[in-house]
Amino acid sequence: MSEQFKAQELRDVNVWVSLTDFKLDIASVISSVKSPKAGAVVLFAGTTRDNFDGKPVAHLEYSSYAPLALKTMLSIAQSVKEKHALTAVAMVHRLGVVPIEEESILIAVSAPHRQAAWKGGEEALELCKEKVEVWKLEEFGGDEGGVWRANRDGKRGVPVDHLDTGRSHG
Repeated sequence: MSEQFKAQELRDVNVWVSLTDFKLDIASVISSVKSPKAGAVVLFAGTTRDNFDGKPVAHLEYSSYAPLALKTMLSIAQSVKEKHALTAVAMVHRLGVVPIEEESILIAVSAPHRQAAWKGGEEALELCKEKVEVWKLEEFGGDEGGVWRANRDGKRGVPVDHLDTGRSHG
């Protein structure tokens, strides 16, 4: 990740996607999808947990090919907004080191009714995890080092040496 990188974003009508190395702000993401036309707002906050597959996790570190990842995120948000007749969609992914209990991704959607918001929010999350060009390093405690993996649940990653943190992936 470049020293100059702080936040990048793309916008469309009632759609906002962003990659940032800043701590995520839940209130601002929710605010970005609120509307007098929406009777429901759903937020998903993905946080760093302290373990994976029985191993202690020290932290996660996310890397991305930002130009392509932003385009993919925008396409997903636009598609989900149209499919579920959502009022607005926001997707924000944090890059860099994300400590335990801090958020790595926020997805907020609004809709006239709750059912569309629930379904749209879940679909946006699953498509983001499946398709967006973001990779994560799970750094384990002790001498074990870490594992690079695509940003998908439960997929085995590739172990990395402590001296080679895999930063060339991003």
